Amino acid sequence: MSRKIYSLLFYLLLPALLLRLLWRGLRAPDYRQRWGERFGYYSTSGRAVTLWIHCVSVGEFVAAIPLIRSCLTEGEVLVTTMTPTGSARVRAEFGDQLQHVYLPYDLPAAVSRFLRQFSPSMGVVMETELWPNLFHGCRSAEIPLLLANVRLSQRSYEGYQRWVPGLVSEALCAVTWAALQSEADAQRLAALGMAEDKISVTGSIKFDLTLPAEVGVQGVALRETLGVERPIWIAASTREGEEEAVLMAHRALLRQLPDALLVLVPRHPERFNRVARQVEAAPFHLSRRALGEPCEAGTEVYLADTMGEMMLLYSAVDIAYVGGSLVPTGAHNMLEPAALGKPVLFGPHRFNFAEISQLLINQGAALEVADAAMLTETLRTLFLHRERQQQMGQQGLRVVAQNRGALDKLLAGIRAQQRKKSAGVG
Repeated sequence: MSRKIYSLLFYLLLPALLLRLLWRGLRAPDYRQRWGERFGYYSTSGRAVTLWIHCVSVGEFVAAIPLIRSCLTEGEVLVTTMTPTGSARVRAEFGDQLQHVYLPYDLPAAVSRFLRQFSPSMGVVMETELWPNLFHGCRSAEIPLLLANVRLSQRSYEGYQRWVPGLVSEALCAVTWAALQSEADAQRLAALGMAEDKISVTGSIKFDLTLPAEVGVQGVALRETLGVERPIWIAASTREGEEEAVLMAHRALLRQLPDALLVLVPRHPERFNRVARQVEAAPFHLSRRALGEPCEAGTEVYLADTMGEMMLLYSAVDIAYVGGSLVPTGAHNMLEPAALGKPVLFGPHRFNFAEISQLLINQGAALEVADAAMLTETLRTLFLHRERQQQMGQQGLRVVAQNRGALDKLLAGIRAQQRKKSAGVG
């Protein structure tokens, strides 16, 4: 497929995209806002930026926070996202310290307006976001474009090879330098057409996550409100269809440990009310954090229907199940609970964290559960053997500590590319 055909198809699909925005806006009003930005029209004049960093949503942004902080002192920074939840996290974390807008749809005119508006000296795209028109626009405008913290699963690689190999190869020709998480990722990217001399394996910056200074103290305080002596586990970032299995596991666990508490954190805020109704219909005794409802002795499920508190919630529980992994959407970041010394559980759908999850398993920091029944049994075993909990938590801390350093390598690569541009080296 050529880029012209791709653009034509994108234009033809615009009505469907707009209908999807409207549909999502029925449940999450933020999707009805700032439509102009999605087409490259911005209400502010914008300042020319030294570094533009694109993070499609919350997960990518959270991983990029240390990188962004390191770059704030070196010039004007622009952060783009594609989702309202990602946008909200950027504002909550950085406020007015940087510029933030939505990245426009990958349409030639919209991309041109975006690049003219902000004139970035350099662009950094987090993980594996390949946008042919955006990449072509950067190349035409002579804007160095870097890919950071790239992971390319076997499934994604095969999809690119099957459907759009030429389009991907053309996009990769516009990339100045790519920092990959693993050798396997590097081999797949090279097979898609990325020049090997532009590829570096730097590791995952997710290992370089920084814990808020106050998270420990706040976690102890939250634990006191939840119940110090109770066995407490969290199901974090659960996806559509996953809560059913989680609640089934918790129901079975309560038959053996009647004072157990589940902290349930759905992935998307527009699902909070639906999940609350699902919990009450099960039925469980529910308390909702956003409503300020107390977690009483009889509370069985504590719905954490808030944003930006995941590390606090992890710090207050005993065991962490990381969602997206009992349904085929792909697991979320299991290094966050590991960095807090919590035993980590996840389901079999961990293709997007394949290397990291296997490392945690191999080092005794995590366990894979196949279904709700196995989740129940694993939770019961860990709650009844606290020393096993502690051993897994300590192994998680060790894995995170031993694999830090990717951020420094990534920053060194970015600065090397900035020096090349200043020196006029192509």
